[in-house]
Amino acid sequence: MASALDRYFMISERGSSVPREIRGGLATFFAMSYIVVLNPLILAGADSAGNTLGIPRVAAATALVAGLLTIIMGLWAKHPFAIATGLGVNAFVAVTVATHPGATWPDMMGLVLVAGAVMFVLVLTGFRTAVFRAVPEGLKTAIVVGIGIFIALIGLVNAGFVRRIPDAAGTTVPLSLGDGGRLLGWPTLVFVVGLVLTVALVVRRVPGALLIGILAATVLANVLELVFRIGPSVAPGQEPNPAGWSLVVPGLGTVAPVDLSLIGQADPLGAFTDLGVLGASIMAFVILLSIFFDAMGTMVGLAREAGSMRPDGQIPNVDRVLLVDAFGAVAGGGSSISSNQIFVESGAGIGEGARTGLASVVTGVLLLLAMFLTPLINLVPFEAVAPALVVVGFLMFQQVARIDWKDLGIAIPAFLTIGLMPFTYSIANGLGAGFVSYVLVRSFQGRAREVHPIMWAVAAAFLLFFGIGPVEKLLGL
Repeated sequence: MASALDRYFMISERGSSVPREIRGGLATFFAMSYIVVLNPLILAGADSAGNTLGIPRVAAATALVAGLLTIIMGLWAKHPFAIATGLGVNAFVAVTVATHPGATWPDMMGLVLVAGAVMFVLVLTGFRTAVFRAVPEGLKTAIVVGIGIFIALIGLVNAGFVRRIPDAAGTTVPLSLGDGGRLLGWPTLVFVVGLVLTVALVVRRVPGALLIGILAATVLANVLELVFRIGPSVAPGQEPNPAGWSLVVPGLGTVAPVDLSLIGQADPLGAFTDLGVLGASIMAFVILLSIFFDAMGTMVGLAREAGSMRPDGQIPNVDRVLLVDAFGAVAGGGSSISSNQIFVESGAGIGEGARTGLASVVTGVLLLLAMFLTPLINLVPFEAVAPALVVVGFLMFQQVARIDWKDLGIAIPAFLTIGLMPFTYSIANGLGAGFVSYVLVRSFQGRAREVHPIMWAVAAAFLLFFGIGPVEKLLGL
């Protein structure tokens, strides 16, 4: 069996082993399992008709679609990339439903499905692959570094180590250390202990360092919750508790029946009727651009970190990776859980040593089990996973030395790409800033002919993407 797995997934060829792949699959699952809890909360609001998707139904569909797509990614594309509902598109969908009279959940999920179908066609025609190949090598490296800082910031924010300063504070500074510049609460202690332990294990080159750190922090978190009854940082009908757990309170949750009735409820044409053809088309364009470039940037960063990117900057089976990702948008919209895409938290498994699709199969199976065993997900709080994300961010940031900082035509776009990913909390925004500035700076240098024609087209699309607000206002949408 081990020999067959090795041959099929090319485990030895990629410098890995079956135990490392299993550990990597586990680490990725622990790092991303929160999406099964978080996605239902993001999509919890009522639409214009007063209908809700239902938290148990969204949770079940989120786990099912993520599990199946991640297994397909592992078996067919053979990369250690997990897939799940992407943060960003789901928030955009939720805000649109909440702020646009006449918008319904079937309408908006239908737009996600339409955007996914268009992207699927773009992959089949080779356009999406051509865009990937047109990106200069220096920008690809900047994408890796930017995603590394982004992952680290996600870990710090999830742990409550870095927090948003409330608007009521009347300051222009957006973030602070802990609460009001002070670290407080047992959850923060769990993060700090987990980070120190994980760094020590990584420095000592202990196999399974990230996974050991997650498990140790999880045990500590559950013990502290049992003893001190800390509770969540935010709970319905209660005052915010800055010393509470950020989302998942460690402990066994309640068992809910598996309800998959959301599948097939999306209406691909409803938004064009209820919101108008122009308004629905603009929303579909925003969704398309976000899922198109978010996933491409994530794929580049993870492939480089996993060592699977070839010397010429290409990724093996890239067409298959992009096809699975495109189908994720279709499946997510059709299941009313928003677009599914390559998950940046896959970096936790890669940091643990995952190099092949076997790790994705392990993660996918665990996600399918999560449909029935959601109480076990609640054992692992954000604060226990965050140290692994911070360490993975460091590992990816190391590639910053590969960028030619003397060539301003690459250095300035690289800087903007790296900076805007974490500062705007969006991979797509960082990519857009990098692409647009690359075209401009090369033109200023008198080297416009060196810019690939596709980069000009992508830069123009991003200019429209960034200016969508004024365009909507001009059109009265």
